[in-house]
Amino acid sequence: MIYEFEGKRPQIDASTYISDSAVIIGDVTIGARCYIGPGAVIRGDERPIWIGDESAVEDLCLIHVGGPDAKTDGCHIGKRVTIGHGAIIHGNHIRDGANIGMGAIISLFADIGEYAVVAEGAVVKKHQSIPPRVVVGGAPAKVLRELEDKDIYAWERSKQTYIDLAERCKAPGGLVRLD
Repeated sequence: MIYEFEGKRPQIDASTYISDSAVIIGDVTIGARCYIGPGAVIRGDERPIWIGDESAVEDLCLIHVGGPDAKTDGCHIGKRVTIGHGAIIHGNHIRDGANIGMGAIISLFADIGEYAVVAEGAVVKKHQSIPPRVVVGGAPAKVLRELEDKDIYAWERSKQTYIDLAERCKAPGGLVRLD
């Protein structure tokens, strides 16, 4: 469901797939060829949220940024970002190509570098910056290793799965509601 809030309407590219059970509220901009899965909640009621082209917000994710006193201009999610099932995003920046694992928590004012991988269940704490091209895990998240080019290549192939799924869901005869 897509809601206007206090005069602000979500701006969603026509090529993006939004599940019927996803909730998108207010000042949210979603780029081209994205996938927004069932049960995802993207709340742009307090601060704006931008999601770049070809990104995936998987099932049951929550994206929301701060309250009226938060000193942030919003949540910037780059291009070709994957946010895994059940992740909670309150951070300021998730840079291009990053991967957020299932059940991970990205806290207020966090900054996730390009192609960084936040492992499943990891907690990136308030104001924490994750460098580009590393894998982090734990609570609080710590660098586990650097990514190699072969890792980036594998993640890029994986990202194509959700770009293709968005297209398949929107295609005639793709995803058909049966109620």
